[in-house]
Amino acid sequence: AAPAGTGIIAGGPMRAVFEALGIHDVVAKSVGSSNPHNMIKATFAALDQVASPRSVAMRRGKKVSDILGKKAGEHADAKDA
Repeated sequence: AAPAGTGIIAGGPMRAVFEALGIHDVVAKSVGSSNPHNMIKATFAALDQVASPRSVAMRRGKKVSDILGKKAGEHADAKDA
């Protein structure tokens, strides 16, 4: 995930997929095929493999804050700014 305010930094078909799904902040790069159909398939395959911070934390036996690298309350302060 990209930091808030980054925008969509992705080329062609990937940008269209992210915009259609309402994803606002992402950085993506395609390596290999530049065929639009294959890029869209690869984008959806990658999105299908995304794990939530909670599931990653559970799998690693850590706290969600350890995974996100944020201290408690830090996220709330960022929204107010």
